[in-house]
Amino acid sequence: MQRHKLELENIKCNGCANSIKTKLINQFGAEKVEVDNEAGTLSFDYDADIKMIEQSLAKMGYPKKGEGNALNKASSYVSCMIGRVKKDVEEAAVNQ
Repeated sequence: MQRHKLELENIKCNGCANSIKTKLINQFGAEKVEVDNEAGTLSFDYDADIKMIEQSLAKMGYPKKGEGNALNKASSYVSCMIGRVKKDVEEAAVNQ
């Protein structure tokens, strides 16, 4: 596996990080996915070309730094909220 690191726009919180991690692991099979909210970076292990991952992240509202627009920013709020809700549901299930 090759290690990749991307600088992304619009990462604001753990909800954002959870949405990104879920997408990379479940859809692309990436491993060792790490999101640094403060730095706005994403690191992960993946063997294939990451162009499709970059496109998917941009559609979610997390484009590479310098490539974003207002639509990306709005999309990121939706992805963020989905990530927060999923994390809360998962934590509630574990605590039952």
